[in-house]
Amino acid sequence: MLDRDIGEYRSCSFHWDCENCTKNLCISLVGVAELPSLYGHFKILGFANNKDHKDHIAVVKGEVPGKDGVLTRLHSSCLTGDALGSLRCDCGPQLHTALALLEKERHGILLYMQQEGRGIGLVNKIRAYQLQDEGFDTYDANLHLGFEPDERDYEVSAAMLDKLGIRSVRLLTNNPDKVKQLQSYGVEVTEHVPLEAPTQEHDEHYMRTKKERFGHRLRL
Repeated sequence: MLDRDIGEYRSCSFHWDCENCTKNLCISLVGVAELPSLYGHFKILGFANNKDHKDHIAVVKGEVPGKDGVLTRLHSSCLTGDALGSLRCDCGPQLHTALALLEKERHGILLYMQQEGRGIGLVNKIRAYQLQDEGFDTYDANLHLGFEPDERDYEVSAAMLDKLGIRSVRLLTNNPDKVKQLQSYGVEVTEHVPLEAPTQEHDEHYMRTKKERFGHRLRL
């Protein structure tokens, strides 16, 4: 199914000024390509939407449309962790582990969402880092900058899953808010699969904050 014309996925012509798109979330799959990687061979899918106007992608292993219990990772972009190897967070290890698990599973999907810094953006994340260097934890740093502790919303993620015909997911996450939000947007979560990376000296306080203040399910 993923090899067919991407037009088959479109439920809306997706013009910003069309009556439907001014009232409702409209999402369109605009490109599909092969993605050979260090972790296996995947397809990469590009989406556009009229809610946040950001470019989100899906990395897909196998034929997932119409399947139940698809192993799924919602991964928020983290330039510092994913690309620069930062040890301040567990984002890089979670991303790499998730891709390896999808390859092993032979069917699955990773949604890479442009929601840097829990939704506050890259530059504000660096400002939050500066506050953390001064003694704030990651929760209070966001508050000090005038944001909610976590600004992320997963409505677009749910729409991407719906667009691909995924009926239910096994969600790779330690964050109960992701489960709650997906369910509120109509996605059935059949299993909560933990994805915990070992802590180290640079992220130990960050990980403890995620557990104690954000309610993440971590053993530490």
